[in-house]
Amino acid sequence: MTTTLQLPASRVQDPNSAPPLRWGIMGPGRIATDFASSLKQHTQQQLTAVASRNHARAEDFAEQFGIGLTFDSYQALAASPDVDVVYIATPHPFHAECARIALEHGKHVLIEKPFAVNAEEAQSIVELARERNLFAMEAMWARFTPAADVIRQILANGLLGEVQHVRADLGEHFDPVRNARLFDPALGGGSLLDLGVYLIAYDAFLFGEPPLEVAAVGNRTDSGVSADVAMTLTHRTGTSQLFTTLDVRTPTAAFVKGSTAMLEIHTPFYAPTAISLRANDASSEVRQDFSVQSQVDGLCFEAAEVARCITAGLTESPHHTLDGTVETLRVLDRAESLIPAVGVALNSV
Repeated sequence: MTTTLQLPASRVQDPNSAPPLRWGIMGPGRIATDFASSLKQHTQQQLTAVASRNHARAEDFAEQFGIGLTFDSYQALAASPDVDVVYIATPHPFHAECARIALEHGKHVLIEKPFAVNAEEAQSIVELARERNLFAMEAMWARFTPAADVIRQILANGLLGEVQHVRADLGEHFDPVRNARLFDPALGGGSLLDLGVYLIAYDAFLFGEPPLEVAAVGNRTDSGVSADVAMTLTHRTGTSQLFTTLDVRTPTAAFVKGSTAMLEIHTPFYAPTAISLRANDASSEVRQDFSVQSQVDGLCFEAAEVARCITAGLTESPHHTLDGTVETLRVLDRAESLIPAVGVALNSV
């Protein structure tokens, strides 16, 4: 039987059309630089304040992006009447502290991934945001691009049939000297928190639910953080195989095998150059290309989602829920617990 497949069009609106909010930035590092660049280039959002415990760093960032207010404490930024929403881009272990400061001062929050260093911390942020009736979201920008919306519709419309298998990888080579934070347990280093969070969140996006079982094997760096990690997640309808590493750049591709069709998500899967949908019997195949392939081009979409949700009175995004975010951290916690400590043989745990 011949199957004729068609890909839906993206429904994502131009980020430039999102209602402008006044943004404060906590932690003016590399990812914050990309975020600010994306907002400046692609949106009407207003960057009004930046805070760093190193005030000179905040001042340099402010000069680069034309930001009027600089602070040497996160509390001062959170107390500013010129800030509506705070983007938190500090190192992972400080996400929860900064989120609490912002929420307790009545500010909405967009928190860089991972939302927190473990599920317990993540749940505490969620509870505080709900208690204060404020918006909170993890900055999982891959959920909000045009490509993500097309994939969302493919899944919702049943074009794959039942999702049966997912395979994805995300690895980069990081030098321990130049990228010291990634190898420091005290700063939330490791492949799982930095890269694995993308994979596990993407798995939940594709299956539409958290896994029933988590299996993981891997190793650690000499400093004790996760290094190479291979995970198998078991779902009600199928399984996923995920791999992450700090040691080498991997293909960074993904595919989804369904009961009637297969979806190839071209590299990098979190901002794909293209997606290809092919019937399992190869009777039909369609492809769509995408232009959003970098953080500077893509981070604007998450900011636009935040602005639209807050303006509409929502306290979380329907496309990346708080409960789903906590579930991702639970899976990360489980995977982390299965990786043996440095010097412990795999067959002894």
